[in-house]
Amino acid sequence: MTEAGKGVLAIAGAATIWGLSGIYYKALSAVPPLEVLSHRTLWSVVFFLVVLAVQGRLDEAVALLGRPRAWAPLVASAIMIALNWLLFIAAVQQGRALEASLGYYIFPLLAVSLGFLVLGERFTPVQSLAIGLAAVAVVVLTVGKGMAPWTALAIAGTFAAYGLIKNRVRLGPVASVFVETLLLAPLALIWLWGMHTGAWTDIGGRSGGMFGRDWGTSAMLALSGPLTGGPLMLFAYAARRIPYATLGLVQYLNPTLQFAVAVALFGEPFTVWHAVAFGLIWTGLALYSWQSWRRS
Repeated sequence: MTEAGKGVLAIAGAATIWGLSGIYYKALSAVPPLEVLSHRTLWSVVFFLVVLAVQGRLDEAVALLGRPRAWAPLVASAIMIALNWLLFIAAVQQGRALEASLGYYIFPLLAVSLGFLVLGERFTPVQSLAIGLAAVAVVVLTVGKGMAPWTALAIAGTFAAYGLIKNRVRLGPVASVFVETLLLAPLALIWLWGMHTGAWTDIGGRSGGMFGRDWGTSAMLALSGPLTGGPLMLFAYAARRIPYATLGLVQYLNPTLQFAVAVALFGEPFTVWHAVAFGLIWTGLALYSWQSWRRS
């Protein structure tokens, strides 16, 4: 198999894991979202620490930790990815996985908009049309549901902001996410301490401290680390072997699987308003992807 073929398989594998991860976090519905996020953060630190040590690249992260001034963008990106993870986990657990999938569909079009606003990039006519269709889709859902799809917009916004910040970070994806999770680790430890000692409850008033109560839940919380790091490594492998346009197109498998899981497996309602909104988003993405493919 060619290197490009291996790259396509790698990004398809990453997108599939991301797309089906909602099933995993739905199974952890008994664990409050912030507690799941805390474990995901801590076990990701352990996973990346092992990977970097095996690869002999731990010195990259250690060198960065020795330069506090270089932490500023990673502190910001860590906040954005933590919010994104929390929003997704909470959405899945609360029966809004369909809206979460919409957020990941909107993300690339929002990223283009941020490129225009922050980096001074210019829209092409096709990109302008695609963004316009996404905006109309949001209006349609707002009218149909009586409120804006805030979860979808927040998921798209935090992930687009994360990508914008990481665009300025000159560090490998594995090493940079290791540092991000390491920066978040103290907060995760404090939160878990409070949940296990009963010092506080989660935002919904639920008590936590689920780790250690039964082996199944404990194992799933621990495996959230590899579930986070594994796809990222596949993504990094693919990014070095296939064109960016191909990388972006195959990634749409992620929200597509999220969409299928939400409707077919979780039984979330798919109304006519959803059909119109998703149709507009899919049309916009098709136009955007077609132009990206041609330019590539």
